[in-house]
Amino acid sequence: MTDLLAHAESVWQSVVTDLPTFTVEVLPSIDSTSSELMRRARDGLLEPVLLTAEEQTAGRGRMGKGWHSKAGQSLTFSLALPLAPADWSGLSLAVGVSLAESLNPDVRLKWPNDLWLQQRKLGGILVETAGTGDGASAPRTVVIGVGINIARPEAAVVQSLATPGAVAAMPPAGLAEVRIGVTAGETLALVAPALVRDVLRFGADGFAPFANRFAQRDALFGRAVRLTDGTEGSAEGVDAQGALRVRTAQGLRTVHSAEVSVRPC
Repeated sequence: MTDLLAHAESVWQSVVTDLPTFTVEVLPSIDSTSSELMRRARDGLLEPVLLTAEEQTAGRGRMGKGWHSKAGQSLTFSLALPLAPADWSGLSLAVGVSLAESLNPDVRLKWPNDLWLQQRKLGGILVETAGTGDGASAPRTVVIGVGINIARPEAAVVQSLATPGAVAAMPPAGLAEVRIGVTAGETLALVAPALVRDVLRFGADGFAPFANRFAQRDALFGRAVRLTDGTEGSAEGVDAQGALRVRTAQGLRTVHSAEVSVRPC
């Protein structure tokens, strides 16, 4: 029995009382767990499911980046849930809060979708939705993809699909640096039940219950940042909808979607 299979049952048992139709699937290899669940969502998937794989060959990240995983070196999984929040804003931040709190006190959050450990990337989050009904208030299937480095990679796991062979400027971190001997299956059992609960809470109450929790983990607060459009300033946390606030020479700017990089000191 593989490590992930050994822990799948405990994940299912922790969630099924709240979601009776919830299932957990473990595959040896797949192109992308998120791509697979999005395919199902477009075909009308309504039942909640967590899909994980020992290996991803074509994992996807935000803004055209890939996440490639090898068995035992990282944890990759995707969670699909029907959801109908009043406002979708801040969902990736709520997901990050849930994961960080489950993983380790030292894990921080880089807006909008990265997990950081000691100022290095530990993991990433990709949130996508597909319609499952008619009308603005109809539930949609949200697919939340998560990638977490377990062992510290020798080279960057995240590569630019637009520039094959390009690697991240900073070497990534691995969870085993702070949780010695931890496995991918143990990590899945650690984060998945709380993640399901927190996503359901977001569906009911939006980002508000997560705002203070995010602030406690905010890796960018008070730091110099640069946006992809060249704007530079100092990060001042997020607003009530989870948008990044940046103090620039022209005043306070609210950023809803942009790649943010921390300017070297």
